[in-house]
Amino acid sequence: QVQFVESGGGLVEAGGSLRLSCVASASASFDIYTMGWLRQAPGKERDLIALIYLKDGVTHYADAVKGRFTISRDNAKNSVNLQMNNLKPEDTAVYYCNANVQRDDGSYSTFKGQGTQVTVST
Repeated sequence: QVQFVESGGGLVEAGGSLRLSCVASASASFDIYTMGWLRQAPGKERDLIALIYLKDGVTHYADAVKGRFTISRDNAKNSVNLQMNNLKPEDTAVYYCNANVQRDDGSYSTFKGQGTQVTVST
């Protein structure tokens, strides 16, 4: 299993910034190869908005956040941060930390945290 500690959510005015942090801990038989952030707004599906490969730092972003959000990693701690700038009311959602792992037997799994609420007011 993978355990997550997420922090940094809250209430911010439109145009403001927030920084989300996540530390993942996994059993020894798991190799975490990507971490990222999902978000789910009320009545909408959960979407992947940012992802980073821990080995080489390659990142991917959803179009909705590209240019405003930046994901970064600290491999030594299996942790990622999401710097969110120029926040918009439509960014309001529960944000979940996500990890993709490969097990010793070669199989793959994905895990997510409990989530942290981000609310952007007008």
